[in-house]
Amino acid sequence: MKRAAAICLCGTLVLGACGGSGHPDLEVWMQDQGKTAKGKLDPLPQIKPYDPFTYNAFDLPDPFKPRKIEPTKGGGSKLAPDFTRRREPLESFPLESLNMVGTLARNKTTYALVRTPEKDVYQVRSGNYLGQNYGVIIEVGDSELKLKELLQDGAGDWTERSSSLQLQQQGEQKR
Repeated sequence: MKRAAAICLCGTLVLGACGGSGHPDLEVWMQDQGKTAKGKLDPLPQIKPYDPFTYNAFDLPDPFKPRKIEPTKGGGSKLAPDFTRRREPLESFPLESLNMVGTLARNKTTYALVRTPEKDVYQVRSGNYLGQNYGVIIEVGDSELKLKELLQDGAGDWTERSSSLQLQQQGEQKR
């Protein structure tokens, strides 16, 4: 501990000895520079008084919130599902989980045989609904079932999409 104190004392003495005025030419130069330097300060800027702003656009739509643009009267899409009709059993399954396993013709009407994931088989024809996107069957063919689905987009509008269900061959598994 005494050794550290002695080193600090010696360092202080050495630094104190260096601080003397050993550079008179530097002091003369500093004095000459100070005589010729003239400083000029810009005047302070004028402060304008605060004029408050009254915001009167509270009844206008917020430009930062997404909103649906309303169609003009007399135009627009009339596409929408019928929410008042009774839902059919095959509407509780996603379209991807249903399999068309055959067709059946009776009284000039072609029916498709559709199997659910629970292995139940239903007879469906044109006009029946299936799938969770309000899909209505528009055509029953020998090898496929064509339907139109109604989907709602992000703006809340209903759009129509064509889909089909292909005939599932014996032993073939849908993935």
